[in-house]
Amino acid sequence: MSDTDTLDTKQLAAWRHDFHRHPETAFEEHRTSTRVAELLREWGMAVETGIAGTGVVATLQGARGEGPAIGLRADMDALHVTELNGFAHASTHAGRMHACGHDGHTTMLLGAAQALAANPDFAGRVHFIFQPAEENEGGARAMIEAGLFERYPVQGVYAMHNWPGLPAGEAAVHAGPVMAAFDIFNLSLRGKGCHAAMPHLGKDTLLAACQLVTQLPALIARETPAHQPAVLSITSFHAGDTYNVMPEEVQLRGTMRCFDMAQRASIEQRFRDAIQAIATLHGLTAELDYRVSYPATINTPAHAARCATVLESVLGEGRVHRDLPPSMASEDFSFMSQACPGAYIWLGNGQDSASLHNPRYDFNDALLPLGVKYWTALVRSLLGGEGLPG
Repeated sequence: MSDTDTLDTKQLAAWRHDFHRHPETAFEEHRTSTRVAELLREWGMAVETGIAGTGVVATLQGARGEGPAIGLRADMDALHVTELNGFAHASTHAGRMHACGHDGHTTMLLGAAQALAANPDFAGRVHFIFQPAEENEGGARAMIEAGLFERYPVQGVYAMHNWPGLPAGEAAVHAGPVMAAFDIFNLSLRGKGCHAAMPHLGKDTLLAACQLVTQLPALIARETPAHQPAVLSITSFHAGDTYNVMPEEVQLRGTMRCFDMAQRASIEQRFRDAIQAIATLHGLTAELDYRVSYPATINTPAHAARCATVLESVLGEGRVHRDLPPSMASEDFSFMSQACPGAYIWLGNGQDSASLHNPRYDFNDALLPLGVKYWTALVRSLLGGEGLPG
């Protein structure tokens, strides 16, 4: 009998809907993590809670004895988004919703933990990692800094994310970069305010800011090799509050994304150079707060290849894409994949799915048994069959 012959899809959906009704944002996943820990303990696992605040790790020892250790990770946090869906399991918390499918990710890993606990026919250990605060807060980094991999050393770590636009029942695996690095910046330009009818008496912060809005993205585009994509976007522009005063200060915010870490450092330096040059040209003072955030998520090729093979055994031949372009969005699993080998895969959420972070998004329940089957098959392959990739 396979791990999933007795899979209770109604129970999986019930767990997922419960998490969806009660979304909790970064580092506030108290109800979610409590429920996760309760279930894991019911299945006889050793469970540690409170890692980086609300993180949970459960360990399952294989019945065949000693062997390698691997980590399977799911994120638990929701977003500050007001849900516009009207179904029965819609968010009950105003201004918060599971708009990225982490309710589904948590449920799939729980289902795999239950199935493997019922039949731990493998050699080694599986650490089930339920992570807080993926959404821009670096929960993975916080767990690592709290000693995650010192207390739970692993030889491979793995994660998945649902992917709207990719048909349900299909998946994508990348042999290298999957998700981009991202940085954020806040820029303040200060000059001398004056009457709008007499701009020669002031220092024009607006003109300088407009030049930066047009020139910074162009600078990145012209200095970046076509085979090394990078994106710089100005996403916020604040200046002035009346029609006849040239403002003394302009504030810009934005983000930069790329995959290559050497390129990342070069872009930051050119960015700083351009800002200073334009500020000097206009007689302004520039204050830049540039924050290096998540690194790129880059799969280990051999581990990605194994994941693709396992996915094909679960989904069927021809349903695993190995040639899709990586995403310029970002993911803090990158901190885990920097710490040890592993792979991060996409599982299709359906072509009709609303996009991630959309107030009408919902995780596709049809994915729940597929995700459980993938996780259990991956564990069997890594710890009970071919072993870890060399």
